[in-house]
Amino acid sequence: MKKLFIALIFACVSVTGMAQNADITEKYSVATNSFWSNWFIQGGVTWEAWYGNYEDGRGFSKNPFKAFRSNPGAAIAIGKWFTPGIGLRTKLQGIWGKSVWNEENIETENKYWMLNEHVLFNLSNLLYGYNENRVWNFIPFVGAGLARSCTYNRYAMGLSVGILNEFWVNKRLAINFEIGWNRYESDICGMPAEMGSGIMNHPNHVYAEVGVTYNLGKRTWNKVPDVDAIKALSQSQIDALNAQLADEKAENDRLKNELANKKSEPTVKYEKEYVTTPVSVFFNIDKAKIASKKDLVNVKNLADYAKDNNATLLVTGYADSATGPADYNRELSQKRAETVADELVKMGVNRSNIKIEAMGGVDTLVPPSYNRRATVEIVK
Repeated sequence: MKKLFIALIFACVSVTGMAQNADITEKYSVATNSFWSNWFIQGGVTWEAWYGNYEDGRGFSKNPFKAFRSNPGAAIAIGKWFTPGIGLRTKLQGIWGKSVWNEENIETENKYWMLNEHVLFNLSNLLYGYNENRVWNFIPFVGAGLARSCTYNRYAMGLSVGILNEFWVNKRLAINFEIGWNRYESDICGMPAEMGSGIMNHPNHVYAEVGVTYNLGKRTWNKVPDVDAIKALSQSQIDALNAQLADEKAENDRLKNELANKKSEPTVKYEKEYVTTPVSVFFNIDKAKIASKKDLVNVKNLADYAKDNNATLLVTGYADSATGPADYNRELSQKRAETVADELVKMGVNRSNIKIEAMGGVDTLVPPSYNRRATVEIVK
């Protein structure tokens, strides 16, 4: 009971500390890493003790925490995290110990080793979301394995359970504190396999360990791309292209009507009408950066005309009224107009020949994304 009580105290302290130090972390999915990523190695020194049925009910004099029942030891392990919350670890520990059934407490030496495979559960990541900057990870584990007493030349299969706490010093190195319990179905600690009452002996092995963890290769996890955001960006670009096509179709229809009504109109005049038609440059939602540089091809034609004819260009900025308050939209439309004006200057147009207007949020075009633009036209 004392052993179980102490283990429960460790567990309660760990869980309480985790609750008090939990990071406010955005939970999100992570992409699967390659097989060679997220490996780690561990090493540590241990305090170890054996305890069996023979000691049950015999008071503190046979307690495994007494000095003649325990000894120091060592442990090494290698493992891999398959997700931020689930991992596997192969652990070897032991070297020497002490048997616990000898009445006279003499000749209790028991050299042994035990090899266990553990399933690790990083509750810090499972409960609070993955955070590569988290300092403390709380990791319960369960497993099974094989042990051998070199002193008694005996083997045994067993089960194990425990709690691993990792405190990260930097991106590669962590300090560990671990407590664990292994239970075996044999007389591996030197006790008789069957007690006098006919009850089978089940040796227990308890330990506490202080050590280090070192990460090998890549240790972080990449966030899964936000598919919805990518789709929204793609849709915004499609909307911009559709708006441009709509403007060009409207212009083509206008020219066809004028050609039908003015058959004798000189060709030069129609060229002039064409270059004075407003050209649209589109923007993504809440942005003053041009969505596609292809929009500047037609702007370049107007810039060349303005330079050759010393003409004045009017740049008018717009925002869609369906997004954001009026004051914000007016400022955003001003920025969009200034962005296009800067491009005109780069094309060789004199700044004094450029006028800027900010129309703020409008709803003249459908869908609303068509209104996220700036227009360029020649003014007379």
